[in-house]
Amino acid sequence: MNVDNLVSNITPEVFERLQYGASTGRWPDGTELTEAQKEQTVQLVMLYQAKVAKSNEQFTINENGEMVQKSKRELQKEFKAENEIARFTENDL
Repeated sequence: MNVDNLVSNITPEVFERLQYGASTGRWPDGTELTEAQKEQTVQLVMLYQAKVAKSNEQFTINENGEMVQKSKRELQKEFKAENEIARFTENDL
């Protein structure tokens, strides 16, 4: 199986599990990842972000395998009022 087929067959649910494992070093059931699993999981997460996910996170990997860092201005633009569900002030809570 080539890399493109592998990544395109990852479901969003599997991606969440992989992302959890990559960030915590454990699977959601608590089982610890081996060193090889950690390396492979991080690689799969990066490939998925590069080829499938339309991520709005500050740090992602593009299709060329390069790290993309969004500026503060780009992030603010993405999270402008049009994307808000509700806005509260201190006194509202």
